[in-house]
Amino acid sequence: MEEDEDIVMMRQYEISRYQLIKKAIDRDITQKSAAEQIGLTDRQTRRIVKRVKLEGEKGVVHKSRGREGTRHLDPVLKQKILSLYLSDYSDFGPTLASEKFLERHKIRICEETLRLWLIREGLWRSKKLKSPKHFTWRARKDHLGEMVQMDGSHHDWLEGRGPRLVLMGYIDDATSKFHGSFHKYEGTLPAMISLDRYIQKHGIPRSMYLDKHATYKNNRLKVQEEQIFKDPQELTQFGRACSQLGIKLIHAHSPQAKGRIERVFETLQDRLVKELRLAKAKTIQEANAALGTYLDTFNEKFMVEAKSKGDLHRQIHRGVNLKEILSVQNQRTVRNDRTVLHENKWYQITTPTGAKTAVIHEYWDGRLKIRCGTKSMDYRAIEGPAPRPMPSWPTRSSRAHNHTTPKKNHPWKRLVGTNLIPRE
Repeated sequence: MEEDEDIVMMRQYEISRYQLIKKAIDRDITQKSAAEQIGLTDRQTRRIVKRVKLEGEKGVVHKSRGREGTRHLDPVLKQKILSLYLSDYSDFGPTLASEKFLERHKIRICEETLRLWLIREGLWRSKKLKSPKHFTWRARKDHLGEMVQMDGSHHDWLEGRGPRLVLMGYIDDATSKFHGSFHKYEGTLPAMISLDRYIQKHGIPRSMYLDKHATYKNNRLKVQEEQIFKDPQELTQFGRACSQLGIKLIHAHSPQAKGRIERVFETLQDRLVKELRLAKAKTIQEANAALGTYLDTFNEKFMVEAKSKGDLHRQIHRGVNLKEILSVQNQRTVRNDRTVLHENKWYQITTPTGAKTAVIHEYWDGRLKIRCGTKSMDYRAIEGPAPRPMPSWPTRSSRAHNHTTPKKNHPWKRLVGTNLIPRE
């Protein structure tokens, strides 16, 4: 509050208080009555009366008005923080910036204080709250590993320093523990690789909550008996692998249904992007290395404790070949000469077999394995048969056009006027 020698700045309640105290001094009302009107004790009212007699109107104004607080920060420190923010953290939010000041510069500053400074300097704009949308609330699962939400986040994670990447993320529903890795695209192989990394580190979860991306769910329509329906038994490669591992897949009907993974992606698109910038990551390998280092700090900050103790992740049984299950498997027909066509390439099975079908396993490193039943087949790549030449049909222009006009009594003209052909 600014005060001059002749002008006293007072609030409305102080003006009302001064008027009541003045009446008590002039003996128009008693001090007890004035205390009741003001809402103070008799003792405090007598103290204010003494101050008003000595100081006048200033007697009702608080003595701390206009003074700096005992916890105020040094203006030099404030200027240093704002300079650092402009030079290194210009697009950081106040909360993340305050964490980086403490982590990298050993400067402790409250995020709300920093927020007010940035707003006053025009460096940050407060966000307007959106009108809430109402959805049915679902409680967290009780145990770690009971359900994991999975999704892929397409974002310019490297801010133009490298290729656009997809973050394949997994978040535990009970604890919000996050696991993820960067990939070039969202598809079958990245989903298989990311699931393998998750299982190797945490184990096999009981269930997985994900969207209806074509990688995770078969959305094709089939027609049978003039009815269109979705075949629930026709699984994708990822769905087949999860079925073999005993993972129950739950498909969300909307992004809000799996809001936990959606919100963590929103947080990471703000925080992780800046961590990758500080780490100067330019390639997918550098991005994954920086992500692996950052996840421990991220989970320590945002993880919560599960309602019930116990981890429901299952360890890989020694008889389970995880790499085999997480390969891309396609069934192909074995011809009479034991040749197989796959991806427009021909393969000759050299192991004697009478099988009519074979399953081709594609591994992440490009290797192929051909299995007939439970037995692996030896094979070699061969050149396929030459394509048959297409017959040379006469062109339309070379055909003779013989236009004839039907007679009046032609059966076709007799139909005119009947129910089949309306009369013009």
